[in-house]
Amino acid sequence: MTTFGDRLRQATARFGPVCVGIDPHPPLLAAWGLTEDVAGVERFADICVEAFAGAVALVKPQVAFFEPYGSGGIAVLERTIAALRATGTLVLADAKRGDIGSTMDAYARAWLGDGPLGSDAVTVSPYLGFGSLTPALDLARTNDRGVFVLAATSNPEGGQVQRVVAADGRTIAQTMVDEAARVNGDAAFGSVGVVVGATLDEAPDVTELNGPILMPGVGAQGGGPAGVRALVPEAVLASVVPAVSREVLRAGPSVAELRGALGAMQDEFAFLRR
Repeated sequence: MTTFGDRLRQATARFGPVCVGIDPHPPLLAAWGLTEDVAGVERFADICVEAFAGAVALVKPQVAFFEPYGSGGIAVLERTIAALRATGTLVLADAKRGDIGSTMDAYARAWLGDGPLGSDAVTVSPYLGFGSLTPALDLARTNDRGVFVLAATSNPEGGQVQRVVAADGRTIAQTMVDEAARVNGDAAFGSVGVVVGATLDEAPDVTELNGPILMPGVGAQGGGPAGVRALVPEAVLASVVPAVSREVLRAGPSVAELRGALGAMQDEFAFLRR
């Protein structure tokens, strides 16, 4: 199997750079005329699979919106991941896991292994130290999967940690980007990406990352092409994967309208195509 980085590049070249989320949060369920229960979440996810499978490079289920429904919600998530991957669509589980030792190893096996939640990539939090991610990074390498490391998030509280300047003069966010770049090394295109909010005023330097740059916050949250251009150097714009959820999902429940909204978003970011 080719690496996740290579598969992602091939997929974005074919479909466009945009990653679309599956976020069945209560206001969207209500807007789609669905019940706030397992049945509603399942119908929501099924519509998203019908609209996006085989039509977009990367789909990002937000794990948190399935968890409130317990085992039923997780079962829906399992089926959603399996259905997407069966069509060859890459799946990024937005789980934001972070811990140490055997616990991090268990998270890695859940999301990057061959079990029912196994995905093509997972988001992780490095704020117990980048080294705490080693189990996930190792398993991702072994299984040709990907990892997206939270670096500079768009929430105001994030700056309390991420913008702190360490003794070496780098911000903590920059340190995380640099550590991800080190892991990617001299690969053609690395499988360790970083998460950089599209609504930030400034971002860490990603020039040497040699991997994908996931940029959430596009659309309803205010991020757009101009912001992406301002945050990312021209030389690495082709590595950007804008992540959009509400801006597309609020077009549902019509499959045709979801696809139309996704197509419009792809057109906005056509300048990122490789």
